[in-house]
Amino acid sequence: MTNTDTADATSTATQVAALAAAGSQLVRLTVNNEAAAAAVPDIVSRLADLGVTVPLVGDFHYNGHLLLAKYPACARALAKYRINPGNVGGKRRDENFRTIVQMAIDNGKPVRIGVNWGSLDQDLLTQMMDENAESGSPRTAKDVYIEAMLASALRSAELAEAVGLSHDLILLSAKVSHVPDLVEVYERLAARCDYPLHLGLTEAGMGMKGQVASAGALSILLAKGVGDTIRVSLTPKPNGDRSEEVRVAQQILQSLGLRSFTPQVTACPGCGRTTSTYFQHMAEDIQTYLLEQMHTWKTTRPGVEALNVAVMGCVVNGPGESKHANLGISLPGTFEEPKAPVYVDGKLLTTLKGDHIVQEFLVILDAYVARNYPSPLGEPVAQA
Repeated sequence: MTNTDTADATSTATQVAALAAAGSQLVRLTVNNEAAAAAVPDIVSRLADLGVTVPLVGDFHYNGHLLLAKYPACARALAKYRINPGNVGGKRRDENFRTIVQMAIDNGKPVRIGVNWGSLDQDLLTQMMDENAESGSPRTAKDVYIEAMLASALRSAELAEAVGLSHDLILLSAKVSHVPDLVEVYERLAARCDYPLHLGLTEAGMGMKGQVASAGALSILLAKGVGDTIRVSLTPKPNGDRSEEVRVAQQILQSLGLRSFTPQVTACPGCGRTTSTYFQHMAEDIQTYLLEQMHTWKTTRPGVEALNVAVMGCVVNGPGESKHANLGISLPGTFEEPKAPVYVDGKLLTTLKGDHIVQEFLVILDAYVARNYPSPLGEPVAQA
């Protein structure tokens, strides 16, 4: 999701383009006022000029029914609408919700009904809490809270279908900020409906905390087959790179074997047998090289994103791990013979020695990529 002022079409289009370049396949932006709604068509136009076609999702809170009605070009330009049923408007909640859904129907757009425990429908929550207190065997407050989230999402989906929105154009999300609670919410939700589910640990936090918590929560659910789209919600450093969210999300999917986005480097952590830092530098150099090459490889080398390279630091696991990779090298550990066997598709290709191992290995890597992931346009031919 963008964090620019949507009304600033230039900055927002620039950030959307950067997110798309990082690999985001959907980008959500807030549409919170008239200036933002008026800017959406301009943003889409600027992106088209840049050759960026990533779908834009409009995030609406409080006044979405008014903005979509007043700015039909915005309603047409967006690829999807996100509605939070907890804040579509007090006593006229259902009426406002129906208005947004009708706009989606009129424009042929899907809708994500996004419930968040920080902005839950308070009338529904109060009703369910009161009913629980009066029951003979009351449940815990947390359990009622979770049930209220599910009820809000599912009732809203039923209302959307009653208005006329097709069942297959409805997606649901129910986000919380604690890992065990998120797993429980989505397991219950998945058991009660067949709508596509959007996963995300909301307010995950900054840096490593946010990355680890997001990976833990989403991995548990994805491994169970729960979830259709994901978002990693990280608090960036001031003026930080928003694309970090995309890279973490990709790595979660790639680590689970669900999607491939970029070649992976398998490397050992090091131990007393690897007192030299040479293998660490080599692993970093190769990983950096692969990321840099992906800027062109992703269009010229289809399938290369599934490539696995192993850079190992000693003889214990080095040869075996190298054989499991498409391409692997086992560097000499402390007191080991100064040679580095290179394995290609499980077979020993050559043994490298000397001061140019990295450069020689990259030559082997490039040749492997050219051979196994040929360009659809054919390889360039030298001209006389």
